[in-house]
Amino acid sequence: MKMGRMKNNLLLILTALIWGCAFVAQSVGMDYVGPFTFNTVRYIIGALVLIPVIRLVDHMEEKNGETPEQRQERIGDKKTLIKGGVCCGIALAVASSLQQWGLLFTTVGKAGFITAMYIVLVPILSVFLGKKLRLLIVPCVALAVAGLYLLCMTEGFYLNIGDVFVIACAFVFSIHIMVIDHFSPLVDGVRMSAIQFLTAAIVCAVPTLMWETATLDQVPAAWKPILYAGVMSCGVAYTLQIVAQKNADPTVASLLMSLESVFSVLAGWVLLGQALSLREMLGCVLMFAAIVLAQLPERKDGLT
Repeated sequence: MKMGRMKNNLLLILTALIWGCAFVAQSVGMDYVGPFTFNTVRYIIGALVLIPVIRLVDHMEEKNGETPEQRQERIGDKKTLIKGGVCCGIALAVASSLQQWGLLFTTVGKAGFITAMYIVLVPILSVFLGKKLRLLIVPCVALAVAGLYLLCMTEGFYLNIGDVFVIACAFVFSIHIMVIDHFSPLVDGVRMSAIQFLTAAIVCAVPTLMWETATLDQVPAAWKPILYAGVMSCGVAYTLQIVAQKNADPTVASLLMSLESVFSVLAGWVLLGQALSLREMLGCVLMFAAIVLAQLPERKDGLT
């Protein structure tokens, strides 16, 4: 049992590492293509990568004696599956486009930590759906805001335009997580993800064709970062997340996946030479503390 838990935890850390390094791929990729072009191609690749995964899972379940009724129950209602995939895809397209634009003006490390604020934002947004806000979230928000100030407002009392885009991205990613939380128990997660990636590709393709058509012939020059983002970040990391979370504690899983913010800083430093100042590092520490505290479970006596 302990070995299985450790294996799941290692897979989640690997997932966080892949996502953290993806910030570098996203940043480097835009040396060759525009943000919408990058996202369009990566999501097409992500959807294509998941097709053999779906077939493999179906084949394995069939070999394990899955009946047609059990298969239908596992996949879920087709209309709900499509609706969930489309809703998730639209949110993903908006969030990732904001993130891509932000990476044009800010560093990989800062983008990684600001994006990770979705872990603090999700419980706040849940209040509007009638859920109770835990008292622990209040100091988490205060820590996150203090960390954001140190990380982003380094040259006077104003935000870099890239930081604004990434903050908006974190907000939309929070909505994306809540949409997934609503639909994922009802349908097959891998199929919904494939529809999500296809939808996101279509949504991003519209501004690509409108504003970035001149860069389409430059896609081959950006094949390495696009392939990494499409295959590793979308296809592999998402599949690892599904496998690892099946028997993992959700609180621990969220905490381990939030390590992507740390890995993004390390990847930006090692691969791009984007070192952070002492002030910015302190901001990262405060934001990561907020992320960790937000994962602590509520005490049984009702206090946090």
